[in-house]
Amino acid sequence: KCFEGKTSFGMSVFNLGNAIMGSGILGLAYAMSNTGIIFFWFLLTSVALLSCYSIHLLVKCAGIRAYEQLGFRAFGTPGKMATGIAITLQNIGSMSSYLYIVKSELPLVIQAFLKAEANSDVWYLNGNYLVILVSATIILPLALMKQLGYLGYTSGFSLSCMVFFLCAVIYKKFQIDCPLKEYSANSTASHLSFNLSSHDHEKNDDSHCSAYMFTMNSQTAYTIPILAFAFVCHPEVLPIYTELRNPSKARMQKVSNISIFVMYIMYFLAALFGYLTFKDKVEAELLHTYSRIDPYDTLILCVRVAVLTAVTLTVPIVLFPVSLAIQHMLFPTKAFNWLRHIAIAIVLLSFINVLVIFAPNILGIFGIIGATSAPCLIFIFPAIFYIRIVPKDKEPMSSTPKILVRPPHHFIPFMC
Repeated sequence: KCFEGKTSFGMSVFNLGNAIMGSGILGLAYAMSNTGIIFFWFLLTSVALLSCYSIHLLVKCAGIRAYEQLGFRAFGTPGKMATGIAITLQNIGSMSSYLYIVKSELPLVIQAFLKAEANSDVWYLNGNYLVILVSATIILPLALMKQLGYLGYTSGFSLSCMVFFLCAVIYKKFQIDCPLKEYSANSTASHLSFNLSSHDHEKNDDSHCSAYMFTMNSQTAYTIPILAFAFVCHPEVLPIYTELRNPSKARMQKVSNISIFVMYIMYFLAALFGYLTFKDKVEAELLHTYSRIDPYDTLILCVRVAVLTAVTLTVPIVLFPVSLAIQHMLFPTKAFNWLRHIAIAIVLLSFINVLVIFAPNILGIFGIIGATSAPCLIFIFPAIFYIRIVPKDKEPMSSTPKILVRPPHHFIPFMC
């Protein structure tokens, strides 16, 4: 099928890059602290290459608009439902993580700018109220766009915010000394306590200033889910392909290659310099670690605003394939309807807001989604769809591409 897309190559790169880039970048320094620099680089490279290759398989199978339609072509209704459920879970998890950042970071930004007390009960320092306000006034209007191409400009701005975040992380590496001096409201008491602790525990503090090339601990298991979560963009690939101007498989592959390569570089640099700054003191959410040093640091406040802007503008991109998946599952024969489109967006955002308000922490979101729906969308579904959809007369089962994606025989019953 020939598509008549209107989105330029550059805007398509922005949209796909924005779909890849998100809250996952904030957890990568924590992942590196639990694997070491070399082991993390190996895992990051492996996941990036596998993600790029699985997009290549999707594009070769393409000719239709939505990921779940590939599932239908490969396995009928069960395939469509399984794919739709995986997309819905993945993207709801992604949007939850983005809005969790809004919930946790926006009150700190407002508090810093207003010099307000941390324990103040005013509504504008309550993250639950703020995440609802941002969802209603910024995210919902953008989520009601009929086509992804219209969001190319917001995607470009969102990516520029994350570039600023990366530059600040690199700069701060050379500004923050180890061992860390944690901030206290009482600067004199903080200075005295630091002097005492530095004399009494100097050896212990110095032990926290070493970077490891390879390490393993109880938290290392989170690394693969965090990396998988950080590279999931597959539900957005086919809608972006649909709307690409002068579409071709080679052109769409170039879009995905550029997007993944740029995100790969940004991910590694953010993880490396974040880890080298804080070593084993880095937290699951990198920006929180900077707050322990100085919550009123001007540069970090600007970075917080940039990250908040980036994740807020990413939510509509991620919401689009979820809405599409729900419509394909529940209303497969219905034409586009504005009222239904608006209702689905409102219900989804309301549900996600409830999840965010009651979520205990962001690491749980990374872990659960990265260990369940993300591997299905990146690794499993593209491979089995490719095997089922591409005819054997074009590529027999003994061909190199199908050998590469074919699972061992004892996995096939499990996958089916």
